[in-house]
Formats: sequence, C-alpha cells, structure tokens
Amino acid sequence: MDLASAKAIGAGIAVIALAGVGVGIGNIFSALVSGVARNPASRDSVFGIAFLGFALTEAVALFALVIAFIILFA
Repeated sequence: MDLASAKAIGAGIAVIALAGVGVGIGNIFSALVSGVARNPASRDSVFGIAFLGFALTEAVALFALVIAFIILFA
C-alpha cells in the first residue's frame, strides 16, 4: 500500500463523522419543530437554543473536514 492510498483511506475514515452530524442536525430540528408545534409561545426561547445546538453540531462537521484535508494534503 502506497502513501496516497493510505491517505485516501484515512481521510475517508475521518469523514465518517459527517453521518453522525447529519443525524444530530435532524434530531435538533425535529425537536424544534415538535416543540414549537406543541407550544407556540415558547418559540423565542427554544429557537436560540436550537441554533446553538446546530452551530455546535456543525462545528464537529467542520473539524472532521479539516482533519480529512490535513490527512490528504499534509
């Protein structure tokens, strides 16, 4: 196995985290929609918390992509 193929395999393994990020974002927004549907008055307080969760979850995706790019191009 040469170095290029090992880098490609390592980057592919690093990007597996994106599947978990997709599931997490889906859970966050499904909980937001069901929470607002049950109690529309709580929209203002729940909306900010949902976007904080979205931002933190999306940060994990960015970290995974950065790690994959470091593996590929370093």
